[in-house]
Amino acid sequence: MEDAVSGLRLGERAPEGRPYVVDNMVSTADGRATIDGRAGPVGDDLDRTLFLRLRTQADCVLIGAGTLRAERYGHLVRDPALRAAREAEGLEPEPLACVLTRTLDVPWDTSLWTDPSSRVAVYTSSPDNPPPCPANVTLHRMAEAELTVDRVLRSLRADHGVRSVLCEGGPTVNRQLLEAGVLDELFLSVEPKLAGGGDAPTIVAAPPLDRPGRLELVSVHEGHGALFLRYRVGSP
Repeated sequence: MEDAVSGLRLGERAPEGRPYVVDNMVSTADGRATIDGRAGPVGDDLDRTLFLRLRTQADCVLIGAGTLRAERYGHLVRDPALRAAREAEGLEPEPLACVLTRTLDVPWDTSLWTDPSSRVAVYTSSPDNPPPCPANVTLHRMAEAELTVDRVLRSLRADHGVRSVLCEGGPTVNRQLLEAGVLDELFLSVEPKLAGGGDAPTIVAAPPLDRPGRLELVSVHEGHGALFLRYRVGSP
């Protein structure tokens, strides 16, 4: 199963001027992206294994502020075996984390910020500065109107040499990527769970998109009753 998220060589597909962008999300069979406000309870151990393995395939992991707060993100790649797997893929042992936050309202006490081996690029329109922390943090300040995912992606390519980005949500960032036409692939784990709740978020934030995005199935795998789907994202 782990072979499905190994040897992807995503950076080789990077278009001119920006990284190649893949999204990794999990959903219940009835379409819920979270349970009790978090994505973690939706998946299982196999989903978690594939989630972490996919981090060995990209230069950078993109995270929205809401997801960062809800999931309390820590140091991205801690397992020495996964760090070695990244190096075998020709990548740095530690991916660059990219955090989008207009207000800098994020949990600064997690190991994403307190571990000296973490590398984080923060994109914000806030006039404030992050608190001092051991992580290697680069601050990119943009005007409110300029803080868009396409500008962030172009900065990641130009300023950090990033050729591949793994987005881990949340639904608001996913929507922005789709609207900007910069999402190239979707990895979606559909878990055999029914959670209910008509107002619960899906993997793309409301309201409905003006034009539904088109998906082309690349591969499908099954494990523990869950489906692990890889799609290429096409034009609406």
